[in-house]
This record gives sequence, C-alpha cells and structure tokens, in this order.
Amino acid sequence: MPRVLIQNANVSAAPPPQRQKSFYFKVQNFRDLTTRKGHFVETPVFSCNGHQWALAIYPGGTDEADDGYVSIGLTHRSEGRISANYEFMILDKFGNKRKGLQSSINHIFEGMGNGNGFKNFIKRSKILNESQNILDTDGTLTVGVSMKEEEPSDVFVPKNPFQKIVLKDMFLNEDTADVCFEVCCAEAKEAEQKRAKASELFHAHSQILKTGAPMLANLFDFEDNDGNVATTTISDIKPDIFRHLLYYVYGGSVAEADLKTHAKAIIDAADKYSIVNLKLEAEAAYVKSTKITMDNVMDNLLYADAKNCALLKETVMNFLAENSSDAAEKISFTDFPADVVKDLLVAVSRNGKKEASGTTTDELTTLSVNALRRKLDEKGLDIDGSREAMIESIKNNS
Repeated sequence: MPRVLIQNANVSAAPPPQRQKSFYFKVQNFRDLTTRKGHFVETPVFSCNGHQWALAIYPGGTDEADDGYVSIGLTHRSEGRISANYEFMILDKFGNKRKGLQSSINHIFEGMGNGNGFKNFIKRSKILNESQNILDTDGTLTVGVSMKEEEPSDVFVPKNPFQKIVLKDMFLNEDTADVCFEVCCAEAKEAEQKRAKASELFHAHSQILKTGAPMLANLFDFEDNDGNVATTTISDIKPDIFRHLLYYVYGGSVAEADLKTHAKAIIDAADKYSIVNLKLEAEAAYVKSTKITMDNVMDNLLYADAKNCALLKETVMNFLAENSSDAAEKISFTDFPADVVKDLLVAVSRNGKKEASGTTTDELTTLSVNALRRKLDEKGLDIDGSREAMIESIKNNS
C-alpha cells in the first residue's frame, strides 16, 4: 500500500532537552545501617555549576519523614547563593532507574550547609525486597542525582577600558611623550643619505617604559635633557619590528600572522630588550609554524641555544629522540653544543616513558617546558630561561 500523509495532524518542534549532569554513589551494606530517624550518611563532595554539593541519605528517614521511608537531601557545600533543579534516583543492580523524583522548581540554596530534598523518597522495604533487585549481592545501594547545567550568563559586561585608552590616547602620542626612539636599519646608519627613508621616529612615555620595558628606558639619559624630549637611536631593529615591540609594551597584542611571519626578528628584539612574554609568544608561533627536519634541525638547535628558547630547544630534542637512528646517520654533530646534552637525555627519557607502560612521573627533570613555565607563572617567577634555570628556580621557591 502507498504511504499516505495524515493531513490534520499537528506536529511542532520541541525544545532541546535540558543539559543534565549526573553523579552516582554506592552506599555499602545499606541493609545493616541504622534506621534511627535523623541519622544519615553523606556522599563525597562533587561539583556542578561552579559550586560544591553532597547528598545526605537517611536510611531511616528524617525526623519529619513517615515511618519506613528513606529520605534523601541535596546539601550545598559552597559559600554564596545559587538556584538548582535536580532529580534523585535509585538504580537497581543492573543499572536501571527504579525510582526517581525531581524538584518541581529551582530551589534557592543560601550559603554553606543549606539543603533540600524529599523526606518520603522511597520505602525502605522496597529497597530490601530481593525481588526488586535493587541491592547488589553484597547489600550495596546505588543512589544518583542529576542536576541541570546552567547556561553561562549572557549579561554583557564591558571590559576594563584602560588598555584601549592607553593604546588610543598614548601610543605614539607626540604631544604627551617625553622620550623618542629613532629606529633605523644598519645600512641607513652607514649611508647617511638613506637615513630619511630608512629611519622612523617612535615617541613614547618613560613611565610606561620603566614599568614594561626597563631596558628600553635605560637607553635614555634623563639627567641631561633639560626638560626636553630625550632621544636615542636604535640601529639593530627594523622599524616595523620595533613598532610591534613598543605596541606590546603599551598593552597591545601582535597579530598571529605577524608573529608567524616575523617570528625570529621579534624573538631577537624581545630577547635583547627583555620583553619576555612577547619573546615567548613569538617562540610559540615559530614552533607551531616550523616543521623540524633533518635539514634544519641543527640550525634550529643552535638558534634556540643562542637565544635561550627553551620550547624550541625541547621541540628539536624531541625530534632527535624520536628519530635517533636517522639523526645518527644523516646529521653532523660537530657543532652540537655541549650544554644541551642533558636536554637531549631528558628528551630520550621522556620519549621512552611515553612509549613504555604509560608510567608518569612528577620529577621536575622530566617535566615539559610548558609544564615548568606554568609552575613558574603560578608562583609569580620569571618564566624565561633554560630548563636547568627553570627547575632551579622552582626548587628554590618551593
């Protein structure tokens, strides 16, 4: 028979189901627990919607429960105020839901220890009835709670405008500046006639430089300027790279495409003037965009060693550890820096552990550069340096 569309049926789109997060707990030897009213067991604390929670299970019910009932409550274990919609569940030994009760409204939990639940959740006799298959063979009861995950607030809160103000009103503002960089390439310095075309002036503010780039600030002699704008010349950085450097000092960011295109030039400049975070950003961009090969591995190693780029050095070492046979045959190690031998051994060790049984170690000597930098940042310590320097700094400040 041909299919026939029912014309008078009303079918509408349904809203997507609410996102729920479920937690399950096993109560051991439930049948042997006391049934005195008001006596309860508490589950381990769990997290949902940024707050801490726990379940309170009363085998004999709360003081307000009817005789013979088990009570369950949800207890708020965080400070502050939050609303929550939840469902309690009892699972049988096969994992099927045998009982479930859901809060009819979002309950408001006020402060630490505030709770809400069902005093007459389920009859204890039903749980103990073997024909119901609720308890495991060892008398374990499985209890669950499912909570609605709240959507992040979409309330618009504008960001702190100070950064925009600094970039808009102060960056390269000649009227308010008290220092000026004349940036020109080396060729222009040698050929005076090209200076007008190859140099560029960058006005800046000494207080910002002293805070964000002290080494740039130290290029000026503020005692002999007689209140005039202090000037200095930089001849080893191209003007477009210096603009990125200064813009970053003023709180701006360098576009990913520019970091990728000018990675080495930015690393060189940021390293020379100790603008650490910009150097690390450019290093990360270089590592991400560069494929290490047998042809370029030694060049990258020597560059990483010269500029103290720990992440790039680690990437090179990992490549050598993973391709040790080919490297031994195809690469000349005549110029291999003696001070990086330990880094190579660490890479071999980490590579071996990864390929073995999955054993992990918390020893600082085998942590990745990213992990070491994260530890240093958490402690408020300098994150630029060799692996050895980072490890030593963590040890000295533990």
